[in-house]
Amino acid sequence: MSISSYLCDVEPKGALARFRRGYHNCLYRRADALFELTDAVLCSGTPVRSLVELAPEPEFQRGHGALYDAVNQGWMEFTRLRRLVATTPVHRSAEGRIVLAVDVTPWLRPDADTSPERRFCHVSGYGTATGQNIPGWPYSFLAALEPGRSSWTAILDAQRVAPGDDVTELTADQIREALARLTRTGHRHEGDPDVLVVLDAGHDATRLAWLLSDLPVELVVRVRSDRVYYTDPGEPVYRRKGGRPARHGRHLTLNADPDT
Repeated sequence: MSISSYLCDVEPKGALARFRRGYHNCLYRRADALFELTDAVLCSGTPVRSLVELAPEPEFQRGHGALYDAVNQGWMEFTRLRRLVATTPVHRSAEGRIVLAVDVTPWLRPDADTSPERRFCHVSGYGTATGQNIPGWPYSFLAALEPGRSSWTAILDAQRVAPGDDVTELTADQIREALARLTRTGHRHEGDPDVLVVLDAGHDATRLAWLLSDLPVELVVRVRSDRVYYTDPGEPVYRRKGGRPARHGRHLTLNADPDT
């Protein structure tokens, strides 16, 4: 094995080992049990749908009662975890800029009547209906995207959207805090290209751009397919028959007529 290939093989393992040590330091109560529980979730060969399914996983080497004790009595310092995640390598695009993506994804809990802070989450294709509002926990995820076509993302932050929260304000605060952490950890410096933030159609692009106008970011928000745009009506023309002038100009059809 050459020296270069050896370093390429060792460096990712060393970075992973440093991250695991830092993650263990973020667990202040029932640390070992929570650490093994995290490994069990990540190494499970099937989707984890209930907590009890993690008990027989080989990564969780404790008794059945320790699993529930870790969840009920364990404690994690999330601020320290966010700083730790910000120290991990962040990919850049071909232009040398950091590309972030924000999306709200629900964890549906329709049968958990006693679970606190549930909200109605709009989902499509759930069951036989095309669109429904299902009780669950929506989470706002912020991730760094890799260049090119890839399904891999680096999650930098995740926050639950509680009842009464303004999604636009929460997203703006999430982007602002993530950008500050990336700057403190040395991933972004003065003079670097603006950070590109990609968002789904459910976000208010106009208000979000106003809330983040003081930051070096560029927003790209997907436009809803049913969004209606009109051209400038131009100079008002008053007719003899009376009536108010037109408020809008020609209708722009985004999908059906690309020429508009």
